[in-house]
Amino acid sequence: MEIPDQMARDAAVVIALGSNMAGEFGSSDEMLERAILALNNNDITVTGRSCLWRSDAWPDPNGPEYRNAVVLVETKLTPASLMAALHAIERAFGRERGRPNAPRTLDLDLIAYGRRVEAGPPVLPHPRAAERRFVMGPLSELLPDWRHPVSGERAEALAERSVVGRDAVPLPRESDGRAQA
Repeated sequence: MEIPDQMARDAAVVIALGSNMAGEFGSSDEMLERAILALNNNDITVTGRSCLWRSDAWPDPNGPEYRNAVVLVETKLTPASLMAALHAIERAFGRERGRPNAPRTLDLDLIAYGRRVEAGPPVLPHPRAAERRFVMGPLSELLPDWRHPVSGERAEALAERSVVGRDAVPLPRESDGRAQA
């Protein structure tokens, strides 16, 4: 993948994906691969993606382990309309909202919408993403020089000092359902 210039990094629309319940799919890995395909529609175009990452369930590590990824998208949707589209995709994949941090088939979070800083809804940038290795790790894989719109810190640095999901690691390319480059 070509390394984007600073203007492209600053304009990045970043979505994080997570799953720890396969739902109707054979695995959470397949669930995420299908969800990435579902993101591509007339209003949203995936322009980049990380490999899949694995991490223990959080906050209860006894739950099913998670698979995570980050995608970059282009869209003309407003942040609120994009969130509505993400929630519709979650529902189509069997997501039922219950208690916070419960196991789920699919979780789609809008992490950043360019350099926007907004009180919401949705809150931009995502208020807890910077402390989560399972978000900043995949993002730093895609855009290591991406800078947090508020702190100005690079994704790579945020991933290194994250406090939640410290066990998150990338899966080998041959294990994440994608062809090797």
